[in-house]
Amino acid sequence: MGEKLRTQVGIVGAGPAGLLLSHLLHLEGISSIVIECQTRQHVEERIRAGVLEQGTVDVLNQSGVGERMRREGMVHHGIELRFNGRGHRIDMHSLTGGRAITVYGQHQVVRDLIAARLAAGGRFFFEAANVEIHEFDRGERPRITFEGRGGVRHEVDCDFIGGCDGFHGICRPAIPGGVLRFYEKTYPFGWLGILAEAAPASDELIYANHERGFALLSMRSPQITRAYLQCRPDEDLAAWSHDRIWEELDRRFETSDGFRLNRGPILQIGVTAMRSFVTEPMQYGRVFLAGDAAHIVPPTGAKGLNLAVADVRILARALADWYRSGATHRLERYSEICLRRVWRAQHFSWWMTSLLHRFDDADGDAGFHYRRQIAELDHVTTSRSAAANLAEQYTGLPFDLPGEQF
Repeated sequence: MGEKLRTQVGIVGAGPAGLLLSHLLHLEGISSIVIECQTRQHVEERIRAGVLEQGTVDVLNQSGVGERMRREGMVHHGIELRFNGRGHRIDMHSLTGGRAITVYGQHQVVRDLIAARLAAGGRFFFEAANVEIHEFDRGERPRITFEGRGGVRHEVDCDFIGGCDGFHGICRPAIPGGVLRFYEKTYPFGWLGILAEAAPASDELIYANHERGFALLSMRSPQITRAYLQCRPDEDLAAWSHDRIWEELDRRFETSDGFRLNRGPILQIGVTAMRSFVTEPMQYGRVFLAGDAAHIVPPTGAKGLNLAVADVRILARALADWYRSGATHRLERYSEICLRRVWRAQHFSWWMTSLLHRFDDADGDAGFHYRRQIAELDHVTTSRSAAANLAEQYTGLPFDLPGEQF
């Protein structure tokens, strides 16, 4: 026998987008139910990027879930671009009038949001199976159906659906064919990433352009190093011993003064594909897509989580306006406003990717591309205006840009 539930907003997906949307709605006095196919443990332990823009940090702080982030997050005022054996620091703090980034794992953001929602009586259904959405295009209240633990069938009656269930979720494919337009780009390389029990060899992130390929030095804590190597998208991990990984990282980060990474046990290895994807529009009927359900960016620009935060901030404000006054103009402009920022982030991520990665020699022009990159890197690291452009976009464009106001 099934169970019927009623809420104002049904949210599919308990990643950062869905959880923050639920939290922001709660602050507006709007009820929600979050439905997630994975276990709570899986969601809270899923390791993803952890570079938070200034605007994302501000949203988390202003909404009351930033206490642990302020205590444990690592605030960075700059990044380093490394090429030709030398490092060049981009002082983002001075170039942007005081903005910065915070290194704080996405799984930590998820844990903070789950804790906040549970403390406020938020309703979750983890390990949901056979999730489906219904009647979202008919101007009436939509429904979400799913099987909970023990095979119990649930039906959630709601006013709106937040499709926050990622690229492989069920919300976007449920929208009728021909309604959405998809824009995609696949890059001819991937990232081999490691998590290692070793103190980071730099206090700030290092982006390296090397003749052997791109590399990124990041961190998860003062004791944990996160590092990436450009590789083939179908890279065979079995061919990469731990010693080979460290040796290749040292080559790509090499400097004239003998820079070396701190080594330690490698805790995790994986390959990340590089692609871009955008859905237009990001809404249909009473379904609103947010985060990875609507767009994917290559990780070079560190924009994925931050775009999800921007999406749900706008959606929560639009829904609050509808519940307060019945006004629909904000909901109607949701896609328009979000996509303006999404495409600017896509451009920045593409630019960073094109600037730093080694391209193959299929057309005989790999050498040309490399020399062009070095010239542009030289410009970015010697021109204040070029560095300021990078810093502004990396730390995150401010909210309520011209054209984003309601």
